[in-house]
Amino acid sequence: MSEPASISTGIAQRYASAVFDLSKEGKGLKALESDIAALEVAMDDSADFRTLLTSPLYSRDEQSGAVAAIAKKMKLSPTTTNVLGLLATKRRLFVLPQLVSTLRERLAEERGEVTAEVTSAKALTKAQTDKLAKTLKAQVGKAVTIKETVDESIIGGLIVKVGSKMIDTSIKSKLNALQNKMKEVG
Repeated sequence: MSEPASISTGIAQRYASAVFDLSKEGKGLKALESDIAALEVAMDDSADFRTLLTSPLYSRDEQSGAVAAIAKKMKLSPTTTNVLGLLATKRRLFVLPQLVSTLRERLAEERGEVTAEVTSAKALTKAQTDKLAKTLKAQVGKAVTIKETVDESIIGGLIVKVGSKMIDTSIKSKLNALQNKMKEVG
C-alpha cells in the first residue's frame, strides 16, 4: 500500500471508530447506516461533490459551508453532520470514501455479517445471488452481503473476495495459467 493511501486509511479508521462508538452509544446505528448509504450515492453520482472532497482550491470555510448545506439537504443525522463539519475544518474531507467504507464494514460486523465482493462477466440473477450467498454463508459461518461488480474482461466464471480470501474461477485467470504453463514447456 502506498504511503498516502495508508495515511488516509489510518485517519479514516480513527474517525470511523469515533463515529461508530458515538452512534452506538446514542442508539443511532440505523441513522448512521442510512447516512452512509446516502453519502455513497452522493459520491458515486456527483462529480461536484467528489471535487469538493478532494480539491485544495476550496477554503476551509467554503468546504464547511458546502458540507453543512449538503448535510442539511440530505437530512443526515447530527452525528454525521458534525463529523463532516469537523473533517472540513481539519481539511480532511479527502478521507470520506475510506471513512464510509470503514463504517460500512463496522456496521456489517456489528450485525454479524460479512461482505463478499463478487466480480462476474455478466450480472447475476437474483436466484444466482441468493444461491451464492447461501453457499458462502455455509463456508464463512456468518450472514453474507454480496457486493456485485460486472467485468466482461473475465470472460466467464466468478472472482469472489471474502475478507482476505479470494476464489478466482474466471476463465481469464485459467487462460493466463495455461499460457504460463505453455511458456514453461516451450
